[in-house]
Amino acid sequence: MWVVLTGDFHFANYLFGFIVSYIILMVITRGSGKAKYFTIVPKLIFFVLFFLKELVKANLEVAWEVMTPKLNMTPGIVKVPLTVQSDVGITLLANMITLTPGTLSLDVSNDKKVLYVHAMYIKDKEKFIAGIKNGFEKRILEILK
Repeated sequence: MWVVLTGDFHFANYLFGFIVSYIILMVITRGSGKAKYFTIVPKLIFFVLFFLKELVKANLEVAWEVMTPKLNMTPGIVKVPLTVQSDVGITLLANMITLTPGTLSLDVSNDKKVLYVHAMYIKDKEKFIAGIKNGFEKRILEILK
């Protein structure tokens, strides 16, 4: 509404409008224990920043692999046990993995307990699984609580 009222469609105005509305909502809902918005929004922002960091890191790894003459890939398929059980959470996790260069979500088991992932760089399967569980999955579970 702020952007429409001001007529200024620049990013800084969007950001200012978001911050002002966030503060107004925080003041209005203070004392109400039902306002989950104020815990979810920071987690969502950190999740997006974490994803962007992982995206840049994976792009640099794949670009390095393409530019160097020697192949350093150790590709493989890994079974990643899932803690997240909701369809939305599994879909979000699978999409985040697939959007990251060098990894691809292949399938989810029928009981929704395992996600099969193909990756270009698997030197240590346990470390790879821990990276997914402590990275994307942990943050998705925090957001979907």
